[in-house]
Amino acid sequence: MATPRLISCVLALATLTTVGACSTGPASPTGGEPRVTGVAGGQGAAPAGTEAGVRSPAALTPEAYKSELETRHKAMSGAITSLAGARGVKALDKRVGRAEEALSGAADALSALAPPETVRAQHEAYVSSLRDFATALGATAGKVGARDLCTSSAVFTDMDDKLTALDEAGQALQEAGDYPADIVSVKAAGKKSRRLGNGSFLRKGTLNGRGSLEIDNGGSRDAVVTAVRGGSKAFSVYVRRKATFKVKGVRDGSYKIYFTHGSDWEGKTKAFTRDCSFERFEKTVKFKTTFTATQIRWHDWRITLHAITGGNARTKPVDPDDFPGG
Repeated sequence: MATPRLISCVLALATLTTVGACSTGPASPTGGEPRVTGVAGGQGAAPAGTEAGVRSPAALTPEAYKSELETRHKAMSGAITSLAGARGVKALDKRVGRAEEALSGAADALSALAPPETVRAQHEAYVSSLRDFATALGATAGKVGARDLCTSSAVFTDMDDKLTALDEAGQALQEAGDYPADIVSVKAAGKKSRRLGNGSFLRKGTLNGRGSLEIDNGGSRDAVVTAVRGGSKAFSVYVRRKATFKVKGVRDGSYKIYFTHGSDWEGKTKAFTRDCSFERFEKTVKFKTTFTATQIRWHDWRITLHAITGGNARTKPVDPDDFPGG
């Protein structure tokens, strides 16, 4: 959302004086020396710093100013809190947009106010921080859409300096006169690269069958592989980049295999915070145990999460809302 531009017009007053002018034409009907004079800032001129005929609004009383802030406090703090609570990439994308609109609109409204003179400096710093944060949210929305940022914590980390500046500006205004400007309820953590151990189960389920599923992750990002049988998650396992892991004891049945790649695994949300993608294999993987008089036969499968020569299993992107997760 573009930030409105404020255009200031300044009326320049000049003094023009002609003294002792000579003319070869007819004499002036009134005679004497022709003069044109003016006085900058004199009667009829616009007050300095304002447009013609427009006066600066009178400063609000502390009570009136506090009321104006209270009117917008809930919407602004609510937008940030809602953003922090987003679960899933699509929900995050929507809430970033809503937060940008809420803070940008509040900045516009507050910039039109004339605060009490005792907090003018704090007010201007607060409005400026609101604008900066809203602008940063607009840039961050593109990163969420591109899946560069995938969780609210990653969004706040990406905007750490703007979030800190807004928090400090709000605290300064609040301390200057007990004004409700404390809208930041979250703290940005530093950029992290958290990982689980290779082969760590997020969900193990019952693995008492004879089949096995070997997973080869030759890509540049860690992955979580989730197997779904009959609409329920059977197991979910973490496989690090450039590593393999074999899930043993897979029970008979047809499984849909989903996988997500990314960086920095956040245990609380069970999601990668950055560089995330969501896919699944188009075909189901079938495990079946066959008993004969002399033999027991079962299926072992091996899948790769990266393109290989001769690969015969296609994958396709998955809507993040449809991904079964951990």
